[in-house]
Amino acid sequence: MSSFKTLDDGDFAGKRVLVRVDLNVPMEKGKVTDTTRIDRIVPTIRELKRMKAKVILLAHFGRPKGEKKPEDSLKPVVGPLAKAIGKPVAFAEDCIGATAKAAIDMLAPGEILLLENTRFYKGEEKNDPAFVAALAELGDAYVNDAFSAAHRAHASTEGLARHLPAYAGRTMQAELEALEAALGNPKRPVVAIVGGAKVSSKIDVLENLCARVDALIIGGGMANTFLAAEDIGVGKSLCEHDLADTARRIMEKAEKAGCAIVLPVDATVAWHFAAGTPSQNYGLDAIPPDGMILDVGPQSIERIHAVIDDAHTLLWNGPLGAFEIEPFDRATVAAAKHAADRTRHGKLVSVAGGGDTVAALNHAGVAGDFSYVSTAGGAFLEWMEGKELPGVAALMN
Repeated sequence: MSSFKTLDDGDFAGKRVLVRVDLNVPMEKGKVTDTTRIDRIVPTIRELKRMKAKVILLAHFGRPKGEKKPEDSLKPVVGPLAKAIGKPVAFAEDCIGATAKAAIDMLAPGEILLLENTRFYKGEEKNDPAFVAALAELGDAYVNDAFSAAHRAHASTEGLARHLPAYAGRTMQAELEALEAALGNPKRPVVAIVGGAKVSSKIDVLENLCARVDALIIGGGMANTFLAAEDIGVGKSLCEHDLADTARRIMEKAEKAGCAIVLPVDATVAWHFAAGTPSQNYGLDAIPPDGMILDVGPQSIERIHAVIDDAHTLLWNGPLGAFEIEPFDRATVAAAKHAADRTRHGKLVSVAGGGDTVAALNHAGVAGDFSYVSTAGGAFLEWMEGKELPGVAALMN
């Protein structure tokens, strides 16, 4: 990964600093219901404040598609944001033009202003040069602290970085450093756990990883597709039978690259998809034709632990079973706790990401013990697919 500038490289005192953040937070009836994304951007904002910068926040919310929709206003975020920072946050009813400029002119060094939703303009998603110029006019420097929006080549995520001196905020920096440690220049052996429901949503991830990691543990519904491709009966389990050729191609590619594919050797089977429903463990040669595989079995858990024990680096995306309902969370929780324990003892660098993965690690109570947990859904997946992220590329010197 090429180098990028961080807050350590800039002199921001008295400067108007446009900071792209992710404030696309869950909201119900005009109230923020989860402040995770707000909490993540606080360090960058506080640091710029201490440096006596004029902190001007840019963000999108929802999908207003270039129209000014009151229900997509960022105004309800001002209160929770001010509370998280512990300082007042001003709000401008527009993100460009005279309204935004007047609000910025009112700022003293060290004060914070949130501009209205950038997606109220069509030019944002189109990365329109005129819109980029209108934004650039408002600042002297640009800081991107929104890795979760870095896979989009939008005006406020990519265009601005090419117009103003550009820096990575602390959250962006932490994310890029964690990703570099996991795949860019990792300590080997590297193991990836890829789970979740469907192979179809993660073909590119699996193709990229099998050429870059030493072992690939496949779990969740997608493991059934690989088992079926090897003529193992999976009963009524979730399975994409039409992707058998794809699964075989990925296994061949992995073999050529010297990457071990680790599939379940046994399974926890139930007859209904419901919490507390009776379930039983079966070997793969005996999956009942009317049963559903809802988790990997105890022998598979032992095997996964052994693979993690041999690794120096772990990359995790997707649960191993239907972790939302007990007892089918058993394998995911056991593997998460095992990886967390190795990480705590300094034996493993563990990087995880994706919505379900974050939920699963929180459920296991170990999210705080992993080296890094990314809250960026789409951007994290595209990075795992080996794609260039426009918002990151624009920051590189």
